[in-house]
Formats: sequence, structure tokens, C-alpha cells
Amino acid sequence: MKIAIAQLNPTIGDIFGNANLILESAQKAASEGANILLTPELSLIGYPPRDLLMNPSFIAAAGDKLQQLAQDLPGELAVIVGTAIPNPNAVKAGGKSLFNCAVLLANGSIQKVFNKRLLPTYDVFDEDRYFEPGTQSDFFKLGNIKIGITVCEDVWNNEEFWGKRSYVGEPFLDLVKAGVDLVLNLSASPYAAGKRGVRSSMLQHSVMRSGIPIVYANQVGGNDDIIFDGSSFCINRNGELIQVLASFETDFGVIEYDEAKRDLVDITSQNPTEVKGAPLSFSPQVGDAEIWAALVLGVRDYVRKCGFSKVVLGLSGGIDSALVAAIASYAIGPENVLGVLMPSPYSSDHSVNDALELAKNLGIGMEMLPIADLMKAYDRTLGNLFVDTPFGIAEENIQSRIRGNLLMAISNKFGHLLLSTGNKSEMAVGYCTLYGDMNGGLAVISDVPKTRVYSLCHWLNAAGIGKDKNEAEPLDMRSQTLPGNNYVGVVPPCPPPPFGNEIIPGNIISKAPSAELKPGQIDQDSLPAYDVLDDILLRLIENHESVKQIVAVGHDEAVVARIVKLVRQAEFKRRQAPPGLKISDRAFGTGWRMPIAKSSIY
Repeated sequence: MKIAIAQLNPTIGDIFGNANLILESAQKAASEGANILLTPELSLIGYPPRDLLMNPSFIAAAGDKLQQLAQDLPGELAVIVGTAIPNPNAVKAGGKSLFNCAVLLANGSIQKVFNKRLLPTYDVFDEDRYFEPGTQSDFFKLGNIKIGITVCEDVWNNEEFWGKRSYVGEPFLDLVKAGVDLVLNLSASPYAAGKRGVRSSMLQHSVMRSGIPIVYANQVGGNDDIIFDGSSFCINRNGELIQVLASFETDFGVIEYDEAKRDLVDITSQNPTEVKGAPLSFSPQVGDAEIWAALVLGVRDYVRKCGFSKVVLGLSGGIDSALVAAIASYAIGPENVLGVLMPSPYSSDHSVNDALELAKNLGIGMEMLPIADLMKAYDRTLGNLFVDTPFGIAEENIQSRIRGNLLMAISNKFGHLLLSTGNKSEMAVGYCTLYGDMNGGLAVISDVPKTRVYSLCHWLNAAGIGKDKNEAEPLDMRSQTLPGNNYVGVVPPCPPPPFGNEIIPGNIISKAPSAELKPGQIDQDSLPAYDVLDDILLRLIENHESVKQIVAVGHDEAVVARIVKLVRQAEFKRRQAPPGLKISDRAFGTGWRMPIAKSSIY
């Protein structure tokens, strides 16, 4: 028996487009002699559909398309499709109106429905808002083979692996007790740095304690702030990864189940990134190449799925805007990126020159709009009101808001998506200006700490993505190979770049970071060193450590207390920020639900 995996990039709500992706994969699976095609969770409607699920006409359209899809599929192929279906007992039993389910399509009709049992409500998930949990795990038979079906979270509840007791059961173990030969999982598991390795380790543990192999199909692509990395895989009875599909791109693979051996065998890998002769794994679990690939995918899909073709961003000559410009150039092509330099009287000559050099290296469009006259106009308008008051934050922020206004004007006039360039360290402590540098439709690096920004820029220069700045024309950045540090699931390594092939000018990386809103200003006038700040923020935001715990590892208590206060006070700013691409376990965005008005104790 051959099983095909379609690692798809659906668009939320595009029922007809998503159905076509499934149909194309089914035709390919049939041509390769597959018996079963496995697609990701909610593959027909896209994940997460959120409140689209409250629209009855949307659910009805999905149901009609599911029926039509069943008739259009190759007759000899069984296809597992993820969708939402009505709960017929919702009114009578007082439950939710829908099930998140996997549907078995074969012979022109719906053969069986498998309802998701475990509905996550942590982080970005809110499935209990929409779905009724399934009550049992189930399987179907193909010949003499019993095939268990699970949906995403249903394989994550592993008491032994996580080392904590579960009160909701383990659907995977229920299938083991039912005597299945194989488990298929439809998943939409969001990306976070290092999560690919956690997923594979967890399911390897499940397989090794049960002896039941797993085929895991994960969604790929960016949907709003959430990035899905794909990285689908197959695990044999010995707990070995025997096939891994690509990370951060659509992919397709076929694997065989040997009934006599009761195991997955004979890999037919469609993944050109497989490292031949090396054990398949997702190590190293965290790295700049992985994060870069995730951010590129997130930008590319956000631009495409929101109907844009070009982007604009402010270039300050600083490292944050430089990284965002590079990501955008790689994601959608440098010809579709416009950088705008808006120097003030406080902008240094090197910042202007650095921004111009960056634009040349990347091959992006560039405009310069000096703001000195606009600043004077504001001074005149506010002069009587501000008389006899010292220059301070209000005047500094006017500069940022002038720039934000200009960028939004360009966005409105030409239909470009405005990218904001603030990093996670700044967003955490409020070192950003509402209606200024926070303007935009997408915050590309708002989940990237400042220290990681530096790391990514060093990696980018070492990778040599782009072209030697002495040559006349930049390379088409979309055609360049990303180095993957020899791990499966990203792209293979590329040769070292020629000497001098810096994408991010060295001065941008080496100079002290500064907002340049007043003479001689640097970030460390207001903030601790970024390595100190980022460690405190990591412990506070992602590890949920208390002030006492953070101080215990060696941080100054007064500094920690001040950072905690800044994080708390900046909540109102973050609530008004554009959506930001999520790359960590704890990002400001969908999964961050802190109150604005709250006690100062926590």
C-alpha cells in the first residue's frame, strides 16, 4: 500500500482554490500508484479560519465543495481531507455547532468522518470557541490494514513524553488499543524556533512505546501572524524518521506500507534537500537559517494572500530596517521593494550613506524625503502651546510620526504594503512610537529579539545571498540558495560567498544602535545592553519567571524591576501594533492576551 502526503499551502476561506490544490495532489498521487492521499488539518478551508466558522454560508459552501471534490477525485484513490462539518446534535445536546474533522473520500462520496477530540485553547489556538470535541478515536480499513486517523492535537497528548498527567486521555493510545496497524495525522502545527525537532521527538517516542508507525502531514505557509513550516514526516516502527518533506515550502511525497512487515518502508523521497548517507533529523533545532526561511515565507504569503504585489518601508541606516529590507527583497523580489530614507537634522551622514549602500546591495528602489522643513512646520504650529517647555519625548516622537505619515501616504497612493521594522526587544519595553515607526500592515521582526537581529545579519552576510556590491546589477535574490547548516527540511548549504560580498553594510552592524531623534542619542542611553535586556525578556516573557528568579541568575534587581515595569506599561502600544510574524513560543499577537488596565503587582 502506498501513501501520498500533500504538504499544502491553503488560503483561508478560498474553498475553491484549496479544493483545486487537493485535486491536483490527488491526480499526482494516483499517477504514482498511491492508494491513500493524506492532506493537512482543515485543508479545504485553511487554518485557522477563526470567526469565518460563524458564517453559515461559509460552512454550507465548504460542505457543497466537499461533496463535489469527492466526485472529482480519481476513483481508485482514498483521500483524507481536513474540513469543518456541522454538529447535528448541537442544539439538542447544547454543544458547539461544528466539528473539526478528517473526512475519508473514496469512490465518489464521503465514506467516513473522524472528529478531532482534543481542542487546544493555548497560545494562538481557540478551537473550543467553535468546535465540539469528538468522543472517540476511530479507524478505517483498506484491505486488511487498519488505519487510525488523528487530527493535529490528538497526537500531542503524550503523558510519558511531557512528564505530566493528562486528564483528557490520549487518542493515539486509544487507537493502539483498537489494534490499528498505522496512524495518519492531519496537522496544522504552527512554527516556532526549535519546534520541528520537538514534534519529531514526541512522535518518535509515541511510536517506540507502541510499535505503530505514523505518517504526519503538516500545513505549510503564512496565515496572518502565524507561520506553518510543513516539515511533514514518516516514522517507522523503530522510531526512525524515514522520510521528511521540505520545510517552509509546499512538497509532496510517497511512502509504502509493507503489510507483511507491518511497517513503513521503501522511501520514495520527493525532497531534494535530504542529506544522503546521514540519519534524518531536524537538528540543529534552532538556527538563523531556519528563522530566516520562516520570516521570508511569512512575508511572501502575507503579501500574496492580502492581495499586494509591492512593499514600502522606512530605511534609517539602522540594522532593523536593513534586515527587514533584506527579508522583503528575498521574499518578493527587490524590484517590488521601495525603501524610503527620511533624514532629519539629527541623522548622521553615515546613516544616510549606510542606507544608500544597503539599497544598492539589495537592488531595491530608493527615495529620499528630508523632513527638516516638516519638523519646522510642527514647531511653528505647536510653538504657542509648547512655549517655555524643554525639548523632550513629544518633540522626538514628532519626527517618527512625520516619517510614519509619509510612509502611509506612499502606501495609500501606490497601493504598497507598509512594513514596520521594530524588533521584539523594542516592542516589549515600548521603545517604539505609536503612529510613527509602528505604522504598517505587517511587523516583520516584532518577534525577533535585537540580539537575534544581529545574528541574522551576520549569518546573511556569511551566506552571501545577493551580489558583490562592486558589480553593476544585483542578483535575483529569489533564485539564491539558502544555507541550511546541513539539516533536513530547510535548503542545502551553498558555497561560501566571495570576499567582500556583504549584503548588510558592515557599518550598520558595527555601529551603536540609535533612533537618532536627538543629538548623540544611542539606545543604551535608555536601555540596558541588548544581551542583558534580551535575557531578561526571554526569562520574563517566554519562561514566565518572576523578578526574584531573574535576579537569582545574576541580573541587577533594579534593572529587572525597571524592565518589568516598561513591559507592563507598553501593553497599550502593542495592542495597536500591526500583526507580527510569530517565530517563538510566546509572541506579542494572537496568543498574547494581557489586559491593558491591570494591577502593578504582576
